[in-house]
Parts: sequence; structure tokens; C-alpha cells
Amino acid sequence: MSGLAKASGAFKSVDYEVFGRVQGVCFRMYTEEEARKLGVVGWVKNTSKGTVMGQVQGPEEKVNAMKSWLTRVGSPSSRIDRTSFSNEKEISKLDFSGFSTRY
Repeated sequence: MSGLAKASGAFKSVDYEVFGRVQGVCFRMYTEEEARKLGVVGWVKNTSKGTVMGQVQGPEEKVNAMKSWLTRVGSPSSRIDRTSFSNEKEISKLDFSGFSTRY
């Protein structure tokens, strides 16, 4: 019962930044695709310093799956050196209705 209540009640939000060869390798497109597949919401964008950053929100287990993907998988021709996560917190409602690429 408690597992069900947690899954339906609270969401998790986390900011991320991915370092490595993540621009010019369709990283944002694959991130958007993976987020939709997992059912999380948020956004992704390139930064001027050659990284990719964004925010993911959703049920904790889905956010954790997305964090794992951002750390280990990425797009086929990307190279992830490291991924940093910040502002991880529990939220009561989602701030986004889908997952988008920002410019």
C-alpha cells in the first residue's frame, strides 16, 4: 500500500548537465525520445560551453531511469564524460506537460 501511495502522490524533479561530446551528435533529440518513452517531463538544451543541460520531472523510479540514461547511454555517437545532477527535490505537481528541446 505505501509503495502505491508514494508512486501516485509525489514526483521528483532534478536538474542535470551532461559533459563530453554531446553537441552535434543528436543528443537532445535522443534525450527527448527517451524521456517520452519513460514518461517523464521537462526540457533539454545545448549550452554555450559545449554541454547539454535540462530538467527532468516525474515519478521517482522514472526520473531515476532517465538519470541512468543521461549518465551511461546518451545518443549513439555521443561520449558522456560525466553528468552532474543538482536541485534534486520532491514536488507535488509537474511543472511541464511534456518534454521539449529549448533553444
